[in-house]
Amino acid sequence: MRRTIILLTLCFVHFTLAGQNGTIVEPFSNEDVVLTPSWVKQREELNTAFLKSLDPDRLLHNFRVNASLPSDAEPLEGWEAPSIGLRGHYVGHYLSALSALVGRYDDPELRQRLEYMIDELDKCRQTFGNGYLSAFPESDFDVLETRFTGVWAPYYTYNKIMQGLLDTYVNTGNGKALEMVTGMAEWAGRRMARLGREAIERMMYTVQANPQNEMGAMNEVLYELYKISGDQQHLALAGLFDPDWFATPLSEGVDILSGLHSNTHLALVNGFAQRWSITDETKYRDAAVNFWNMLIGHHAWANGSSSGPRPNATTPTSLTAEHWDDADRLGHFTKEIAESCVSHNTQKLTAYLFSMTADPEYADSYMNMFYNAVLPVQSHAHGSYVYHLPLGSPRNKKYLKDNDFFCCSGSSLEAFSRLNANIYFHDAEAVWVNLYVPSRVTWREKGVVLEQSGNFPREMRVGLSVSAERETAFAMRLLVPSWSDGVDVWVNGEKVDVRTTGAEYVELGLKWRDGDRVEVEFHPGFHVKPLPDREDVFAVCYGPMMLAFETRSEVILKGDVEEVVNNLSVACDGDEGTFNLSNGGKTYTLRPMFDIDEQSYGVYAAIRNY
Repeated sequence: MRRTIILLTLCFVHFTLAGQNGTIVEPFSNEDVVLTPSWVKQREELNTAFLKSLDPDRLLHNFRVNASLPSDAEPLEGWEAPSIGLRGHYVGHYLSALSALVGRYDDPELRQRLEYMIDELDKCRQTFGNGYLSAFPESDFDVLETRFTGVWAPYYTYNKIMQGLLDTYVNTGNGKALEMVTGMAEWAGRRMARLGREAIERMMYTVQANPQNEMGAMNEVLYELYKISGDQQHLALAGLFDPDWFATPLSEGVDILSGLHSNTHLALVNGFAQRWSITDETKYRDAAVNFWNMLIGHHAWANGSSSGPRPNATTPTSLTAEHWDDADRLGHFTKEIAESCVSHNTQKLTAYLFSMTADPEYADSYMNMFYNAVLPVQSHAHGSYVYHLPLGSPRNKKYLKDNDFFCCSGSSLEAFSRLNANIYFHDAEAVWVNLYVPSRVTWREKGVVLEQSGNFPREMRVGLSVSAERETAFAMRLLVPSWSDGVDVWVNGEKVDVRTTGAEYVELGLKWRDGDRVEVEFHPGFHVKPLPDREDVFAVCYGPMMLAFETRSEVILKGDVEEVVNNLSVACDGDEGTFNLSNGGKTYTLRPMFDIDEQSYGVYAAIRNY
């Protein structure tokens, strides 16, 4: 008879280890986590199909022209057109996405594309002979360094290219890609060495609306490069891209977000988090942690996304989009809020902070963003992405055209190639399960494979099966999200007594054998997430899912919040994944935001009894 596993330990874990040198837990590597068939896997496949539709020679055209090499390819349009300052940025995202999929699946077609791109980009680099590689001329940096504006964010694009090359090396071991990104760093180092401190500070002072001197994540990619190279010059260069005007007040707990361009500064904070992980500097730990608390607590909507109109609108874009408003002032539901790039970078920062702390609050927030800010930016029908995710009512998702090549086109292409990321984390003795997505993770050091099954969050029961070469001791820590009213856990069919309060972990400490199985069932309920300054304006949620009203009109409800929650129900009419609300003599149909596609919808509802 198969033995019954004895539960050795069961506890609720809330770690507060922020500030220790290095990471506390590590995400499993890209190649060790594979999505298995599910609706999330289908989203990855839509993204892969679009990636395969792109013509590498068209992507390379501006690089070849800039390097005075022949190209008969048709130029790209949108933000990759030959006249646009950001040309080349999308290629960086393309390399990151391509290499993630090649490293995970070793698809021959994708590998051939990736190797072709790297070889051809290297030919462009060699024509310059100084390490430089871009689709625009070096003279753009002359303008930036002397006028501090008048050219569209050359370092932003340079960063994207460096990141794509670095990801190619990390994901596939391509040595030529590492040589190229190292050369690009050396070029940037020589450039920065010519500038005085005052010029560098002015170049990175980005407080105006839609700053043309946006630096991207130059600090982040250089810190990542240092972790690989160990070259102190890379570390020193990265530090030059950490603007003190921004880091110091954040480290002191001063909320200076109002009026800033959201994605410009989120990217910088991701660099601060990387610096903290390397140097253990309290300043950069506090800057990253305080920023996240300010953002999520006072500048973000129910799904963790942010950005919208600027308090002092001085550009057409800042009237409606891309900036942070005053703290706790979120009621301006324009049609251009919640920029997709901002959501992706917020999710990245949240994962960094979890790695440094193992705090379940970050895991809880990451799950919220995964289902309600990231997955909803993609059409589940045709795979297109949105630049903004409107949350007012009535609204429609405005999908980008394939030839737009906007910033959010690129960041979404990359994000949906990495839907496998941050599901599982580990240290030497334990595995953390932070997302409930059908997937398989290989823990090579332990000789263990965990396979997760289920249809979460449409169904709340999840299974985890163990395959092991031999009996192996490790702890399995399962996230119990804040929205769950308790959880049931079974180990090999034997129910375990579990009591939870808030976002925390159930820890199963066992010697695991091949064939062992854990089952987890969560208990969701309806709840609302109001605006921080308006309890009568709120989003409706069921478990982890932010719901959207199917409506062509503004959503105005009667009664009070308690009455609204009590009159919500799971639909029983056979329409899977829908919910009903009876209010004011009307019956509303609601769906998870990630299921909304072409239909008109509304997220935030308002109570009006007058």
